[in-house]
Amino acid sequence: MGTDGRLLKGEQTRRVILGRAADIASAEGLEGLSIGRLATELRISKSGVFTHFGSKEELQLATVRRAVEVYREHVVQPALAAPEGLRRVRALLDAWQRYQRAPVFPGGCFFYSTTAEFDARPGRVRDAIASSQRDWHGFLERCLREARDLGEIDAATDVAQLAFELDAVCRTAAARALLLDDPSAYDRATHAMNTRLAAVAL
Repeated sequence: MGTDGRLLKGEQTRRVILGRAADIASAEGLEGLSIGRLATELRISKSGVFTHFGSKEELQLATVRRAVEVYREHVVQPALAAPEGLRRVRALLDAWQRYQRAPVFPGGCFFYSTTAEFDARPGRVRDAIASSQRDWHGFLERCLREARDLGEIDAATDVAQLAFELDAVCRTAAARALLLDDPSAYDRATHAMNTRLAAVAL
């Protein structure tokens, strides 16, 4: 096998490892990850896993980055395919709920789980999770601001506040649906978000 083939195989192995790591972390937290566990579950040598990450912290950081990629694929990219304005906002919220309802990760939203785990634990992993959430909030605010600038929502709308409220509703619904086995929470969230948007739409 040539150098390119080895690199491709190495990248494929890394993606398989991170896919399983993100699944575990969504249900058990990032502290549930270990090089030994992943090696056993995926039938890869410990040295093979260690070669890709080198330490548990690096594994955790890479897992957060992989979860961000998955989130962008399932939530952000579908929204970007919609025209700017309220249609993009609605496409974003719809994609976000599909991501949670599926669920894409077996433990529900990866970031809901890991945020609760690391919110009071300073360090590189917390910083990575926090950065991902700042990026998400920034994108949601941007979509709402575009709708406001296009004259589709009231010019007096506090975009940051509206984004906060929509985010809070959707996160609460996902947590309730998962914990209480109550999928109707998603429908309630949809109703709440539609009502909130209708209140500012022109």
